[in-house]
Amino acid sequence: MHTRIAEFLLSVGAVKLQPRDPFTWTSGIQSPIYCDNRMLYGHPEARSFVVEQLASRVKSLHIPADVIAGTATAAIGWGALVADRLDLPFVYVRSKPKEHGAKKRIEGDMKQGQHVVLIEDLLSTGGSAVSSVEVLRTESNATVSDVVAIFTYEFLAARESAMEAKVTLHPLTTISTLLEAAQQQDRISHEEAQMVLDFVRDPQTWGTR
Repeated sequence: MHTRIAEFLLSVGAVKLQPRDPFTWTSGIQSPIYCDNRMLYGHPEARSFVVEQLASRVKSLHIPADVIAGTATAAIGWGALVADRLDLPFVYVRSKPKEHGAKKRIEGDMKQGQHVVLIEDLLSTGGSAVSSVEVLRTESNATVSDVVAIFTYEFLAARESAMEAKVTLHPLTTISTLLEAAQQQDRISHEEAQMVLDFVRDPQTWGTR
């Protein structure tokens, strides 16, 4: 997996590692790691490299994409940048329907029956990605077989969700790669890296141990 992207995530502060002073996620989970890939937008070199790698991964897939979709709100920017780089149409998928108008979840000019590649910024449980895939399939009769993401926590739940939805996840970099880079830069110790890996194996109960 891509070490340079992991290094960018660390250097711009998009990923923060605090095994001894955990973060509390919105879900209530205690976590030694916090990731905000939107920080990359403010760093042109990192942003350009990430877009290049996302676009390259999309081009390497077995079925050419007709449309690029992004998940709202975090991956709208990434999806639009990738679509622009590949000269393809772009849509985004809302997390819930609009309360007025057509009450649809797909925003943009989406034709029926196209092949769509979904761009996601971050894979945790895989819930938002799989939900977006299902919406694209039901609202637009789209073929969606691949999700390309910047970073994954490598949770078992994400792999299981993807298998159930019959979709393949393509993260550019992983928590394992990031921890190796962080140790090489002396950002965390080997012991702290093991604490983060323990979290990845069992995120639900890690904070109570």
